[in-house]
Amino acid sequence: MTTYSTPATEALAEVLSGLTEVAAWQLVPSAAGDTLLVAGPATAEEGVSGAGSASATHAAASGDAAISGTDLTELPALMRLLDENALLTIARILDRTRLFRGPEPRTAAEVVNALGAVPRHAWIVRRWLRTLVDEGRLAHDPVAGGYRDLTAPDRAQHARARRTLDEARRGMGYPESMTRFFLAAADRLPLLLQDRTSLQGVLFPEGDTGTAEGNYRDSAPSRWANHAAADLIAQEAHRRENGGRPLRVLEAGAGVGGTTEAVLDAVRDARIDYLFTDVSHFFLQAARTRFGATPGLRTALFDINADPAVQGFAPGSHDVILAANVLHNARHAGRALAALRELLTPDGLLVLVESCRERYQALTSMYLLMSPQPDEEGWFTDLRAGQDRVFFSEEEWAKQLDAAGFRPLPVLPPAGHPLAALGQHVIAGRPSPGHGRPDPARVAQALARLPGAARPARVHAVDRVLPTTTSGATS
Repeated sequence: MTTYSTPATEALAEVLSGLTEVAAWQLVPSAAGDTLLVAGPATAEEGVSGAGSASATHAAASGDAAISGTDLTELPALMRLLDENALLTIARILDRTRLFRGPEPRTAAEVVNALGAVPRHAWIVRRWLRTLVDEGRLAHDPVAGGYRDLTAPDRAQHARARRTLDEARRGMGYPESMTRFFLAAADRLPLLLQDRTSLQGVLFPEGDTGTAEGNYRDSAPSRWANHAAADLIAQEAHRRENGGRPLRVLEAGAGVGGTTEAVLDAVRDARIDYLFTDVSHFFLQAARTRFGATPGLRTALFDINADPAVQGFAPGSHDVILAANVLHNARHAGRALAALRELLTPDGLLVLVESCRERYQALTSMYLLMSPQPDEEGWFTDLRAGQDRVFFSEEEWAKQLDAAGFRPLPVLPPAGHPLAALGQHVIAGRPSPGHGRPDPARVAQALARLPGAARPARVHAVDRVLPTTTSGATS
């Protein structure tokens, strides 16, 4: 495990070394106050649990039913058309810098500078360069540390590719407005990289959420994942229907409600207390307009990167937590998962919908929404730190859940399913018993004697500490 040392962490380590129940720890930095993750003695790794196989199979069947009539064999080729359009757009924009019209290699920093990209979007440019290398359209010179020999499309080739966008969009099941969005984002890319215009204005023209709803609801991979996730939650409602109280659901980062709609339909016959949350008032108001007549539905602000207790969320207050297309925005996934686990009842259910494979089309559109904010001092502090990437693989998510104190259920769609290669997955788990997990309150009490600058703002217990660039350990 990578370690680091400062006077504050040395003082922290000294206190933690006196707590026999703490075998490993990790300090997660944040401008709002550091978080301490503590784990007990190492235990045998459980890995993915087979206990949820029946429920996973049932959920997969619901996903299949949601896209019945769709020729799944065509989808990889259609997705490749979208990716190919993005690759040609990227290459054409880089060619316009004129940096690659000579034989000398160019560094990533030179490319960022030539494009005028602001620092928070520089990672996207670096991702472009690596992607073109992987696709054989750019050469990387490891000795000089630069890039050269760009293969760029001419105007006619690029125009032909743009005309295939609508064919791919239609075949994938996206609404017509997505073609306009993809083209508008591509045309504005230089300005977007320079923060001279915003992608929000393209995605939500005049405040309209229709395009974003279509992105997260209507495509075949999204429909499948949304209905599979909804089925898992409906099964949970059925399991608890004689419990004497409503099923308490917290949807974190619900956004435009692309998954919400499928879930509310799946549990329409159950008693629910559904808390629709997001970090934005804009989405909460849209949800009140769209879902306001749903019995039992409430809205509230919630930030997955902030302390739930400070935001008014009590431990053990929810039976189900749903996070669809949002948890990749957690600056430290392990910290966010540990906090969500504490909000669940001991027999609760966590359901994530996540993209686990990079789509090139996102490199010319949605990635602009994932850059750090202009005033953020850092970005990701988990295993993604310094890697210029946002998404975890499905295997990495399973490990993240396991380490944070969940028993992961089988990932959906399963291996071999026609949609598995497209990368949209449902990842679920239940809180593990936590035998030997340190008591966060006891740890916080022991740290109370430290000076304020050395005390973490919050403490979460986990089953394992996964290595990052900012980790410490005690024996």
